[in-house]
Amino acid sequence: MPGFILLLRDRGDGDPSVRLGLTVSRKVGGAVVRNRMKRRFRALARELLPESGVGGADVVLIGRPGGIERDYGLLRDEMQKALRKTSEPRHSRESGNPDEGRRGANAELDSRLRGNDGEGGEAK
Repeated sequence: MPGFILLLRDRGDGDPSVRLGLTVSRKVGGAVVRNRMKRRFRALARELLPESGVGGADVVLIGRPGGIERDYGLLRDEMQKALRKTSEPRHSRESGNPDEGRRGANAELDSRLRGNDGEGGEAK
């Protein structure tokens, strides 16, 4: 399990800057441990977000228990992998079908909300 959770949300306001939010709960440790973890996250963000970040997005890093013991190089690799995943397209743009490449209940729910439930009925 990675030492953090990375959340990314496109702001859609036209501003190309990347904003960073950090949170580490008391479950992770005391104030000294939480502050140390946030310092490591800030260092990672300074290093990786300018080259790998998504412009116009808010990035939130949530510290996980065990993340403070992780080697800095391992955290860096995990963050690079997470940023790479967030920059990949979520669906195929060539087909024009937003559900292509998506699986599970989310694709089914999106389809039903658009009224394409496969039964010719109205959206519920």
